[in-house]
Amino acid sequence: MRVVLDWLGALALVAGALLSLAAGIGVLRFPSVLDRMHAATKPQVLGVLLLLLGLALRLRTPADLGMILLVGVFQLATAPVAAQMIGRAAYRSGRIDREQLGTDELADRRK
Repeated sequence: MRVVLDWLGALALVAGALLSLAAGIGVLRFPSVLDRMHAATKPQVLGVLLLLLGLALRLRTPADLGMILLVGVFQLATAPVAAQMIGRAAYRSGRIDREQLGTDELADRRK
């Protein structure tokens, strides 16, 4: 059973690292703020959670599992808020192409 958990942990670590790499490349290569914001949140959060799962499967001690769970909760709580603030600041500063927006819910609030 330990060998199976070790292999699953290794697989989760590799998958998380690849997703985090893809997110980093996306942040560097995507052309607009909205695309970069998407790359910085969705695959990055999933990559970090997979890395944490891989660590949990490898370490297996209660103290480590508690810390890993805490890191995962904070990641899930802070990444969407940071993306929202980045998007709002980009919108207010005029760095977003409004043609890319499907629905502009803030159009009536513009100064």
